Amino acid sequence: MDNQVFAAIDIGSNAARLLIKRMEPAVEGESPNFRKMFFLRYPLRLGEDVFTLGKISKERQQKTLYMIKAFKNLMRLYDVDSYRACATSAMREARNGADLVESIRKKTGVDIELIDGREEASIIYGNHVEYASRMKRQCAYVDVGGGSTEISILSEGRMVSSQSYKIGTLRMLHETDDYVSSVLSQITADMQQAARNLGPTEMVGSGGNINKLYKLVHEKSASQILTAPELERIVDRLSGLTPQERMTQFKLKADRADVIVPAGIIFRTVARALSTRQIFVPMLGLADGIVDRMFLQAMAREEKRKRKAERKAAIEASASTDATV
Repeated sequence: MDNQVFAAIDIGSNAARLLIKRMEPAVEGESPNFRKMFFLRYPLRLGEDVFTLGKISKERQQKTLYMIKAFKNLMRLYDVDSYRACATSAMREARNGADLVESIRKKTGVDIELIDGREEASIIYGNHVEYASRMKRQCAYVDVGGGSTEISILSEGRMVSSQSYKIGTLRMLHETDDYVSSVLSQITADMQQAARNLGPTEMVGSGGNINKLYKLVHEKSASQILTAPELERIVDRLSGLTPQERMTQFKLKADRADVIVPAGIIFRTVARALSTRQIFVPMLGLADGIVDRMFLQAMAREEKRKRKAERKAAIEASASTDATV
């Protein structure tokens, strides 16, 4: 298992990502570690088509194909042993999403899975379990994407609820105010009920926007903690600026400047409803969770193979002993 190379392709509504990690040999008594070998984010923005047209335009279909071909070549360059490619809400909701996935498979050999919100939440939650020890007994794992928001509630080491809400950063830019208000109200009601049932609940935030919000507040800090008041202040400050002004004053890229405020509003909504004092920001996302799950599955297969080999050896040894007698 040592030195195996795993890759994850995450095709979101706002951006697509390729993450390649290699498993480093484990130090005796410790778990194996991953070393990041390569990471690439491309602002594909499938949601701009899907949330307005209901389908992926021909131009963006071609860009998706070019991108997957590039990702495949990069995986070859890094000698990837195993990969998993997942697409989330925009590709899943597009009328021609399944057709595009099949076309890409035929032209590149890359299989893309259309995963639903619960599967996405499960992968993200599994990736963040190790951080629960830093939080209170009750934690909300919140991932805000371009098309959907996944929230998993953990209580004393056990997941008690997992919800996928049809709201995300790009979707907020294209939906009506009434729609956005309705979904945010539903999130508020659900989270307030969770807080009443479980008591004080902290948050783990996932996604590129919460990572950037943290960095805007803590340029040189490594605490990975964004307090609720800090979140309120930075969202208020960014909300008062145009996307162009955010690019100038905060040096944000164009594809981040327009979506960072919607993301901040969603995170703020959850934090307020849970009466959260702080958000832990581990700088991990869906792609990391995909790689971690692949590793665990590979470990399980390896353990199964070893047990089978040991049983076979034991049977052969027993047969040899009987023959000798």
